[in-house]
Amino acid sequence: MKTTARSERRRRSGARGFTLIELLVAIAIMAVIAVLSWRGLDQIIRGRQTITNAMEEERVFAQLFDQMRIDVRHAASDDEAGQAAVSLSGNVLQVVREMVLPGAAPRLQVVRYRVSNGRVTRYASPPLGNLGDLRRALRGTEGEGWSAIPLMGDVTSISARLYVPKVGWTTQMEDVQSAIIEANNNLKVPQLGNAPLPRSVTGLDVSVSAKTLARPVKRVFLVGE
Repeated sequence: MKTTARSERRRRSGARGFTLIELLVAIAIMAVIAVLSWRGLDQIIRGRQTITNAMEEERVFAQLFDQMRIDVRHAASDDEAGQAAVSLSGNVLQVVREMVLPGAAPRLQVVRYRVSNGRVTRYASPPLGNLGDLRRALRGTEGEGWSAIPLMGDVTSISARLYVPKVGWTTQMEDVQSAIIEANNNLKVPQLGNAPLPRSVTGLDVSVSAKTLARPVKRVFLVGE
């Protein structure tokens, strides 16, 4: 009996628990692992958010430039517009474009890209059926019947240049007007009397700067391509 009790005491004395130092070391290791895991998860979340924001910006830019490309591609001739079909005035890009509506005769439309309070908005007139409506739309502001579609926000600046044959890239409408006058004068030459009136502007260069961009984004479009 004594031998059994003595063996039991020896067995119990050999089975010892964790010391306080061991517990503290284990807790410290777990804390380090938790911090490293949190940082890794935070980087993954931040990276995903960055990718999502970049994709959204790319979509907005694509929408803006694709709409510009469509408008400029359908630009009317200077003869139809009675002036330069593509023109610049301050922070406004204006395009006189052709519209083809199902079951209706072709019409003209005045489109303006205007920058205000860091936002690019596309204004479009209703279809214009005669020369008087066109003149009023060109002289007036975006009034009744015009549509306004915001295309992009957080824009710090937007600039455009026009390509005029024999001149090159320019922002001066005087160069465009001189090209129109020269083309009209050439129509008076017998050898050129049957030639179509050439466009005064054949290219458009647009540059957009935004707060989230390290450098401006540029696109070049052909007029009436």
